[in-house]
Amino acid sequence: MQKFDEMYAMLPFDGSDVREHYKRYAQWLSKQPPDVMQARRAEAEMIFRRVGITFAVYGAKDEGGAGNERLIPFDLIPRIIPAHEWASMQQGLVQRVTALNRFIHDVYHGQDIIRAGIVPADLILNNAQYRPEMAGLHVPQNIYAHIAGIDIVRAPDAQGNGEYYVLEDNLRVPSGVSYMLEDRKMMMRLFPELFAKHKVAPVQHYPDMLLEKLRAVAPNGVTDPTVVVLTPGAYNSAYFEHSFLAQQMGVELVEGRDLFVKDEVVYMRTTQGPQRVDVIYRRLDDDYMDPLAFRPDSSLGVPGILKAYQAGNVTLSNAIGTGVADDKSIYPYVPEMIRFYLGEEPKLNNVPTYMCRRQDDLAYVLDHLAELVVKEVHGAGGYGMLVGPAATREQIEKFRQLLIAKPDGYIAQPTLALSNCPTYVDSGVAPRHLDLRPFVLSSGKCVDMVPGGLTRVALTEGSLVVNSSQGGGTKDTWILED
Repeated sequence: MQKFDEMYAMLPFDGSDVREHYKRYAQWLSKQPPDVMQARRAEAEMIFRRVGITFAVYGAKDEGGAGNERLIPFDLIPRIIPAHEWASMQQGLVQRVTALNRFIHDVYHGQDIIRAGIVPADLILNNAQYRPEMAGLHVPQNIYAHIAGIDIVRAPDAQGNGEYYVLEDNLRVPSGVSYMLEDRKMMMRLFPELFAKHKVAPVQHYPDMLLEKLRAVAPNGVTDPTVVVLTPGAYNSAYFEHSFLAQQMGVELVEGRDLFVKDEVVYMRTTQGPQRVDVIYRRLDDDYMDPLAFRPDSSLGVPGILKAYQAGNVTLSNAIGTGVADDKSIYPYVPEMIRFYLGEEPKLNNVPTYMCRRQDDLAYVLDHLAELVVKEVHGAGGYGMLVGPAATREQIEKFRQLLIAKPDGYIAQPTLALSNCPTYVDSGVAPRHLDLRPFVLSSGKCVDMVPGGLTRVALTEGSLVVNSSQGGGTKDTWILED
């Protein structure tokens, strides 16, 4: 299988044939004594631990029975992307997120795409993420996914050049942006001299851009909106990020119990009395938002908030029901959405995908399980999937039975030869697979993003799973300015 390395044009790499945009960095790296780099690694880990940049792994318990708080491993070697590649990717991301927002609006209004026969009705209307409560509801500027995390991978094409593909759209409560910001802060702290040698585009203004976007989608007539971040609480795996973003934006971090609804208006309890809330950046899944409308056993949400939302008195970011567009069963149709809503050809390709609900696709997948990656359509975090080339015969046979029992619950994709990037591991520098999650921010006026994103890296040799919950790490992502 052909391989593509971000830093080296020839593999296996021996330090020669460095790609143009990495040359200056490679020269610097070659002069760094191993003990100095090891010391920097240890320093980074100590600072991350001190600052409390951790995430919780569900199901993993320590001896006392508490949730397992872990550091996300941070790699010292950045992922560098030249300006022209980023410009092209950015155009593709703007196009994709624009089409996805159009699709969600259509799903809850005219359903033109269903009537045109492009997306099957049952895939939408029977989708676990479809919320009938949103049907006919107007949301400010018709924007549903204000914050999107689009997962991008790179693999060699027939000529051996690296081509970017969209692996997944995350439109519900995409996480990871705090690690993007903290990774940059850490690199600037550890290696200031590198930023003097490279024109690296800044990312630190993300919280300002996010706040601007959230304020822009306030309910009609609100000129000075109160924005809050709604968290499930300190035991959530991404709690660090919730508190970090609230602090960086200068807004309140609240839990469901801090809010209440009166006369279809949301208020926050404060020491000065109730304060009206206009925009809620929620880090809470739909099911838990309102015990009166969704799960009655939820203690995390706000009773009556759906009614306030339907009355147009509060904006939820992202909108309820957004998940209908990031379900893995919908993903194969995104290129058609782009053609349908925008009249354009997709600038970023999907990974070729087999839909197991189709008889022919299912037959192919069952015959080639050992070569494919099979995913649950509602799965997340790298769980509920089969990586065929890395699976045992027993695992493959077990998955075969799951597929036969519920084919419409799965999609399959070829095992891409994901690009590598040199990475510091215990044995020294070695190639490891990675992906990229840019964060795309939308308001009615425009679609923006900071230049870069969260690069996740699979630290286990040969592994394609980059999720932090599965042992992945992160790298700083440098977009070079011309």
